[in-house]
Amino acid sequence: MAKLVHFSEAASLALHAMVLIAKTDNHVNVNSIAGEMGASRNHLAKVLQQLVKHHFLKSVRGPSGGFILGKPADKITVLEIYEAIEGKIELPECPLDRKICPFNKCLLNNLVNDVTNQFKKYFQEQTLEDFVTRT
Repeated sequence: MAKLVHFSEAASLALHAMVLIAKTDNHVNVNSIAGEMGASRNHLAKVLQQLVKHHFLKSVRGPSGGFILGKPADKITVLEIYEAIEGKIELPECPLDRKICPFNKCLLNNLVNDVTNQFKKYFQEQTLEDFVTRT
């Protein structure tokens, strides 16, 4: 089944893990997050390390270690989390990435750009804190 909007597994893991981590005051280890999410521990660990690299999380090794937020939840936008995993959202000139178009006007009437802009705007306006308070 086709989907117009698709979240990669990595982006979904990042967002869900960040919400789980933000809901606690203690370090949360990758095993407990993976267990709660039903996710691959190895894939999740790679995603969390990306978030550490972008300073959204801090990691502490050892038996009482794990992950905590690197900055307050109300200072992290969902767009920042998404782009840390997927890269910057680009607005394509053509939804089919064509260099040459046989038509004077886009057949989709710029729908792809409009939807991309709405997606980006919504995620830019939402903070991690907003998602934490919804759960």
